[in-house]
Amino acid sequence: MELLFTLATDPAAWIALATLIAMEVVLGIDNLIFVSILTNKLPEHERPRARRIGIGGALVLRLALLGTVAIIVKLTAPIFTLFEHGFSWRDLILIAGGLFLVWKATTEIHHSVDPEPGPDALNPTLTAPSIGVVIGQILILDLVFSIDSIVTAVGMTEHIPVMVIAVVVAVILMLLAADPLANFIHANPTIVMLALGFLLLIGTTLMAEGFGAHVPKGYIYAAMAFSAMIEGLNMLSRKARRKRANAIEGRKQ
Repeated sequence: MELLFTLATDPAAWIALATLIAMEVVLGIDNLIFVSILTNKLPEHERPRARRIGIGGALVLRLALLGTVAIIVKLTAPIFTLFEHGFSWRDLILIAGGLFLVWKATTEIHHSVDPEPGPDALNPTLTAPSIGVVIGQILILDLVFSIDSIVTAVGMTEHIPVMVIAVVVAVILMLLAADPLANFIHANPTIVMLALGFLLLIGTTLMAEGFGAHVPKGYIYAAMAFSAMIEGLNMLSRKARRKRANAIEGRKQ
C-alpha cells in the first residue's frame, strides 16, 4: 500500500503511466489487425468469442510475463554469437514471430489474388479454419508481441504496478476496438489487402529487430498512417463516384 501511495503522489509515475499506456496501445494495433483478419475467416457467430478469447489471452500472457520480469530481462542476454552478432532468446522469438507473420500474410494475400483458388503449396486444403486453430495462431503472436511489449516497458519504468495498469488499460481498449475494427475490415475488401501489407511490414520489422537492425517504430507507424490516409481518400473517391452514378441514373429514369 505504501508503494501504491508513493506512486499515486509521484508526478514522474503518472508521466510514465501515460507514456506506457500510449506505447501499449500503439503496439497493440499490430496485434489487433492480426486478430481482425484471422477471426473474419470464422463463421460470423464465432467471431466475437474468438476475438475476446484471443485478446484476453494477450492480457493473461502480459500479466504473467510481468510476474517474471527478472526472467524477461535475462531474455535480452546473448546466448550465442553468429556473424559477430550476439543472439538472445528475445531475438530468436522476434525472428520466429516475424517469420510466422510474414508467412501468414503471404498466404492470405496469395489466396486473395489467386484467380482459381484451390489446394496448393500454401494451403493444401480448402477447409475453413476452426475456432481452436484461429485462437492458437492468435496466442502465438500474442506471445511475441507481449514479450516485445514487456521488454520495452521494463526499459521505461521500474515500477511493476505502473506496468500492470498500462497493460490492463491497453488491453481493455483493444477489446473495445476489436469488433468495430474487424467489421470495418470485413466490409471493405481493399482494407483487407492494406492490413495484410501492414502485417508483412510488421513481420519484416520483427525479423530485422531480431537480427539486431533497430528500426524506429515511429517510421513504421508513420508509413502505416500515411497508407491508411491514402486508402481513406480512395474510399471517399469511390463513394463520390457511386453518388454521381446514382444521381445520373435517377435523372435518366
